[in-house]
Amino acid sequence: MANDSALRNSLVWLAAVVFTVFICTHSFKKMVVTYILGVLGIAGILLPDWDFFDRDYSRWFYPVTEEEKLALAQRSGFRNRISPLRVVVYTTIYSYALYKWWIFITS
Repeated sequence: MANDSALRNSLVWLAAVVFTVFICTHSFKKMVVTYILGVLGIAGILLPDWDFFDRDYSRWFYPVTEEEKLALAQRSGFRNRISPLRVVVYTTIYSYALYKWWIFITS
């Protein structure tokens, strides 16, 4: 990851959320669950090798070739990284996880 500031900021916000959960619930178990889910959520968004996944879906099962590396290097900007499939999958998974976490925390 070239820019670690997003990871650092996310971890600081996660620490604030974990602390708030502990203060509000007085439960060490809920605090630990919040921390683990938060770290997994942050890792799911910030750590994948986007250059690998920015290729056509049919090429995900094969290594990145030199031609693909050059083509990916020429494409720039965040706009190319937004794919409808990725948005749908992330929205579904994170919404369900957030719902289950909320039910656990408020119980």
